[in-house]
Amino acid sequence: MAELCQKWDVLAFTDEIYEHILYDGVKHVALATLPGMEDRTVTINGLSKTYSVTGWRVGYILASPELTGAIRKVHDFLTVGAPAPLQRAGVAAMQLPPQYYEDLASLYAQKRELILQTLDDIGIPYFTPQGAYYVWADISRFGYPSDVEFTHHLIKEIGVAVVPGSSFFSDPKSGHSYIRFCFSK
Repeated sequence: MAELCQKWDVLAFTDEIYEHILYDGVKHVALATLPGMEDRTVTINGLSKTYSVTGWRVGYILASPELTGAIRKVHDFLTVGAPAPLQRAGVAAMQLPPQYYEDLASLYAQKRELILQTLDDIGIPYFTPQGAYYVWADISRFGYPSDVEFTHHLIKEIGVAVVPGSSFFSDPKSGHSYIRFCFSK
């Protein structure tokens, strides 16, 4: 990715909100830390996932001064700013010791193993996630005409809510064989 950005002289915008929720020894590497990417990367992150405050909607960017100037101008038209108490709480959260992040990853690893074992037990094939707290599953063998119909079945008959795979595709038909489970709760 870094080589392509440099070759074509383009900026990279990265969403690194799941940087601390990784599994199986996977390590996060921020694109901006790679040689030649310092001034051509806009790193986007937030507090919602790592600190379990999804309703706060407090985020931040890291970029070169030239890029942040333009971003601040756009930001002024979209929102004035996050509430001051939430910003202070974010500063406190970001000062938590490394053990917090280790415990967070361990907690989600346990939850991941529970859902993967459950999916194995009931025979739903999936792609094992290396990060975040979602499992992408293949429902094609169940014979439903669409992911939405399968989703309705899961909600009404089983009491499990999932996201239809079609919602992730520009052509919804491409996602009719998939659903996404969330295991954060």
